[in-house]
Amino acid sequence: MKANLCKRIIPCLDVRDGRLTKGIKFENNIDIGDPVETAKKYYKQGADEIVFYDITASHEKRGIMLEVVENVAKNIFIPFCVGGGINSVEDMRAVLLAGAEKISVNSAAVKNPKLIEQGANAFGSQAIVVGMDIKQVEKTEKIPSGYEIVIHGGRTYCGIDAIAWAKQCEQSGAGELCVNSIDADGTKNGYEINLTKMICEAVQIPVIASGGAGKPEDLYEAVTKGKASAALVASIVHYGMYTIKDLKSALKRNNITVRD
Repeated sequence: MKANLCKRIIPCLDVRDGRLTKGIKFENNIDIGDPVETAKKYYKQGADEIVFYDITASHEKRGIMLEVVENVAKNIFIPFCVGGGINSVEDMRAVLLAGAEKISVNSAAVKNPKLIEQGANAFGSQAIVVGMDIKQVEKTEKIPSGYEIVIHGGRTYCGIDAIAWAKQCEQSGAGELCVNSIDADGTKNGYEINLTKMICEAVQIPVIASGGAGKPEDLYEAVTKGKASAALVASIVHYGMYTIKDLKSALKRNNITVRD
């Protein structure tokens, strides 16, 4: 059984060419600022963790921008997770040495599932987060849940059922899953609650809801109906609609336990 711990709010910094960026449904990304200064701001506002994604590293077949990771790590003192372009245990080690506490693997883990086990054996399950980018599709014998794993920044459909993949990741040693609905991403229309709940009920490890937060009620839905352990936020805070403190206060008013 999952422990009834404090629910976490985790700002997500999508980074392209060293700059903070945001799109909708993984398309039409625009430059919205400096990732280091933004990470500092969210740390000061009370974020529980920060997630940093180098969103084109895998597609461009290059390593992650370690200098940006190092600069963020020097300025925040909360758990820091980094993903994008991590293809080996050596890549994981480089990111951890640059100052991250956790590594997020996504496309590389789908192509080489042993990478999850290798990372967990080398650094501990608590350091390995598997990011899952998911699209809703027609239910088939191959995709019985109607949710399919998509990699390379939403470009490549994998023919893998999201629920089956979540279970496999847990068995391989992942310490946490980040469930990102491509359909909801950047829309500010709310998380994909059905998907989040299905995955939370399929595994015992913590699940982070991602994609679609637009108002405090969306986070409440994610951690109650969706059963998520944490909620990832981006547009809702990047564009100044709410601060992390605003979101935590709203959850506390609804009797959700959060860290002060």
